[in-house]
Amino acid sequence: MGYRLRDLLAAYARTLRLVSLSLVTIAAMMAIGYTTRYSGVDATLGLAFAATGVLYPLFGTMLGWLGVALTGSDTSSNVLFGSLQRITAEQLDLSPTLMAAANSSGGVMGKMIDAQSIVVASTATRWYGHEGEILRYVFVHSVALALLVGLLVFLQAYVDPFASMVIR
Repeated sequence: MGYRLRDLLAAYARTLRLVSLSLVTIAAMMAIGYTTRYSGVDATLGLAFAATGVLYPLFGTMLGWLGVALTGSDTSSNVLFGSLQRITAEQLDLSPTLMAAANSSGGVMGKMIDAQSIVVASTATRWYGHEGEILRYVFVHSVALALLVGLLVFLQAYVDPFASMVIR
């Protein structure tokens, strides 16, 4: 590339300054996830979600949707809610693998309404200042698709032949 070592280090330092706030945000989200796990908050919430009973596959999917909509990351949502999903699944005699997958699958539907995705969409299309319109348009689609995923998870949890496809 023709860079001298000094120029390469300067470019690296500029890049780190540019993404420093994003790196701190990601680290903070991961810290919250591990703090909730080690403090027992996710166990408490998992036991509370167990009260939803038969409807938990739907709620678990929507929890993944909410996690990604708020954090902007499926990984962060899985760190935040993965242990909670496992605990609740075990309480309800559901497959923890199914509920972990439900968290991720619901999260994918939440990705279309997270702030970063909307900003990227408005920037890519040069439709600046219309982020609210984009959110209003895709919100209903996001919820509808998450509910459809929740319905599929419900079927996989309780109804044959769907249930026979789930690893226990």
